[in-house]
Amino acid sequence: SEKLPIPSLLQTMVPAGYTALQEERLAMVDLGTPKPESLKNGFHREPRRHSDRSSRTSISMSDAGDGHYAETEPMLPECRLSGEEADKEEESVEEGQLQATRNMPKESPLAMALQILVPFLLAGFGTVSAGVVLDIVQHWEAFKNITEIFILVPALLGLKGNLEMTLASRLSTAVNVGKMDSPIEKWNLIIGNLALKQVQATVIGFLAAVVAVVLGWIPEGKFQISHAVLLCSSSVATAFIASLLQGIIMVGVIVGSKKTGINPDNVATPIAASFGDLITLAILAWISQGLYNCLDSHPYVSSLVCAFFMCLTPLWMVISSKHPASRQLLYSGWEPVITAMFISSIGGLILDKTVSDPNLAGIVVYTPVINGIGGNLVAIQSSRISTYLHFHSTPGEVPDEAKGCYYPCHTFCGTGANHRSAQVLLLLVIPGHLIFLYTIDLMERGHTSLTPVFMVVYLAAALFQVFLLLCISDWMVHSMWKSGKDPDSFSIPYLTALGDLLGTALLALSFHFLWIIGDQDSDVGD
Repeated sequence: SEKLPIPSLLQTMVPAGYTALQEERLAMVDLGTPKPESLKNGFHREPRRHSDRSSRTSISMSDAGDGHYAETEPMLPECRLSGEEADKEEESVEEGQLQATRNMPKESPLAMALQILVPFLLAGFGTVSAGVVLDIVQHWEAFKNITEIFILVPALLGLKGNLEMTLASRLSTAVNVGKMDSPIEKWNLIIGNLALKQVQATVIGFLAAVVAVVLGWIPEGKFQISHAVLLCSSSVATAFIASLLQGIIMVGVIVGSKKTGINPDNVATPIAASFGDLITLAILAWISQGLYNCLDSHPYVSSLVCAFFMCLTPLWMVISSKHPASRQLLYSGWEPVITAMFISSIGGLILDKTVSDPNLAGIVVYTPVINGIGGNLVAIQSSRISTYLHFHSTPGEVPDEAKGCYYPCHTFCGTGANHRSAQVLLLLVIPGHLIFLYTIDLMERGHTSLTPVFMVVYLAAALFQVFLLLCISDWMVHSMWKSGKDPDSFSIPYLTALGDLLGTALLALSFHFLWIIGDQDSDVGD
């Protein structure tokens, strides 16, 4: 039978090993063929069966009340993996040896690059669109009169890394280790995580506004309560609405990746960011300007908007507490997202001070691009390393090659899967940014022409940012795993926040350097 061109193209991008693994899982579910799979860490993963579905459901629901649910347990093999008891039937020695040699699906660098390339470009054009939007709205009345909104921008865009990419990484790992093969288990996991994300988005949005007030007004001695309430309302409403929309899109991507056989680790985190920046910035600009217009005639509107979204928080807390995995993170998952918000807010302060200088106004359009690309690439690497550790190690133990003192060459020099992915991701930086720079230039946005000096300085800053992030990712994920924390929930918020801070700081330094050496063209896009 003839196949459609698009599905055929997608299938050519999928490693044969990964497709075979997905088909085997589905066959185990539908036919109930018992073939235990041995992992290097000594655990055994048993196949799913029709007869086990009811017991699996009852066990997964009873887990909620056992009080002994560890952060890494939802993603680990053995009984927790599928909520079923281990099968006691003995298999032949040949089958056992065959299964013992297979852990993770093999991916060639070309297949990996092809899978990453499309969502990477999609995410990049999303950040370009966000930069264009920010370049336009910086001239709106709300942004000109309440410049502290710029401090909110990296913190709210950082929610993509704090929440959406973290959700994508958790669900990608769940798919790869077979945690989402059961429909009931899958939807319990999805609904619990979405509700958890709404709680975190509302709280982080409120805290980001408080930080913006402190960083923006206290040092200058200026404070207006009406502007503070507007900041809180805009931040909370933007975080809530954007998080809900992106969460729904993210779940669709994960489920779709599973059905098509594409490794969700390669596509989920970039797509999580593809339109995330654009959606978040558009909502922030629209709500901020709308509330600013009501400030004089209806000053109570801002307070009502903030109160409405804050009052929904208990509802989301109740829903998220129903699933043991999200309930655990409801209590323990605040440290990384709050810390990441503070780190991103420092980047926002740098952006606010830089934008205030008319000579450096061109930084606005490039900030979401360099921050978004760096965050997307390091999130892919973090998700892949986390999946590797879930397959090959138990919490508290790291593979032999990761032991000892860390040094940067360890991230890029080698033939392992994580070394290859780091090399591929670093090689994507220069061509990716060139495409996005010329896209911005063709749209006649920004305030800086693409002179050779500007491009060299900008690309050097972008390459150095991603190099640092990939090195930090390798060290951080292994360190968190060694300490017993789930990297899917803890590493990406820190890494994307560091990406925001490094990107904004390096970009500001680049623009200062360009101004000092005389590359002072600021007429483009005015």
